[in-house]
Amino acid sequence: MEVIERVSTIRDHMKALRCSGKRIGFVPTMGALHEGHLQLLRASAQENDVTVCSIFVNPTQFNNPEDYKLYPRTMEKDIELLKSVGCDVLFAPQAEEVYVQQSLLQFSFGPLEAVMEGEHRPGHFNGVATVVSKLFHFVQPHRAYFGQKDLQQVAIVKQLVQALNFDVEVVRYPTIREEDGLAMSSRNKRLDQKQRQTATILHRALQLAKDQLGQKPVYTIKVTVEAFLAGEDQVELEYFEIVEPDTLQPLAEVQPGQEVALCIAAFVGSVRLIDNLLVNLNEV
Repeated sequence: MEVIERVSTIRDHMKALRCSGKRIGFVPTMGALHEGHLQLLRASAQENDVTVCSIFVNPTQFNNPEDYKLYPRTMEKDIELLKSVGCDVLFAPQAEEVYVQQSLLQFSFGPLEAVMEGEHRPGHFNGVATVVSKLFHFVQPHRAYFGQKDLQQVAIVKQLVQALNFDVEVVRYPTIREEDGLAMSSRNKRLDQKQRQTATILHRALQLAKDQLGQKPVYTIKVTVEAFLAGEDQVELEYFEIVEPDTLQPLAEVQPGQEVALCIAAFVGSVRLIDNLLVNLNEV
């Protein structure tokens, strides 16, 4: 596996691969890799000639400087994991390589960024869109792979690709979970043992909501979930929403046969976690 740190080097390398007719798959990450990332990398390796992974903890998408500082960085372990799943190229730039000068760009995603993560993390998706745009320009992939856990981020990236005519297919893969249901996340590494056990309540809350879909009104389900989480003193709910899965706009009611997304964000101690479930009401 090649490890590349310079933007000029990755550009030249990707240009040569494209000119030789190679199909390039790309998995952008912030490191602290887990099985969810590895699933994306395996899919890319199976579907493309060359798989590129980027590891870059992007400062512009953190609206909390302390969160950026504490984000887990495990490069040596990450490199071994990448080798184990057949990754061909690791692009691991420093911040000064990606941001030669301060970015003044401002992206607007309309209603899509006015809800959930966009509402509670001002500027977050502007940072995401900026760095994803840069990475797509550097790597020039044919396909880019993202996990469903970051459902709103995937929707933002799809809108970005469409708006700017990037020649890349955005591929979304289902969330990978621990045996007890907790969605795999790099942030889980910041949980102590007790918090790790407590964190499973997010998935249980989503399952509780799923079981009530189509039987109780949306408002009642939301109140039930809020009450369920209020019983755990280590958990501070930020939002729970029942939304349309593509636009992510809140639903006041659901219809038979409709697909909906159940989305949640909460603090477990000082660690902020998100999760979601996609539910087809025909299958409930």
